[in-house]
This record gives sequence, C-alpha cells and structure tokens, in this order.
Amino acid sequence: MEKGFVLINCDIGAEEYVVEELKLLPQVKGAYITFGAYDVVAEVQTPTSEEFDQTVSRKIRNISRVESTMTLKVTGAQ
Repeated sequence: MEKGFVLINCDIGAEEYVVEELKLLPQVKGAYITFGAYDVVAEVQTPTSEEFDQTVSRKIRNISRVESTMTLKVTGAQ
C-alpha cells in the first residue's frame, strides 16, 4: 500500500473546482483547500507504487487549472 500527500498550486479562484475534481478520483481519500504556500492538499492511497505515481503524474497533474504539484510519499509505520 502506498500513501502520500500531493500539495497543489492552482489558478487563482480555482481551488474549489480542483478539490471537486480530485474527489472524483478513487485514489484520492481526501482533498482540502489550504492557506499558505499551496492552495490544495490531496491525500492519495493506492495498492502499488506504480499506481501512485501514475495517479499523480497522469491524473492529478492533468486536472484543468492545476499549475504545479509537490508530492510527499509516506513511509514507515503509521
């Protein structure tokens, strides 16, 4: 099981739209608007590392109005 967080910068005013699009992805377990250096944070969980990477690179980064992302994979005991 792979788990991590994707920090997202999006176009001004697109935060709610991006959160709604993220919630349509089954790999996204939570999506939240934030205040600070990033606009949105998404919690991602997948069965494999390959699916995790593909979710970030081919799904999340391709959401309209997403400008940039930073991925933080979680390792170790929870």
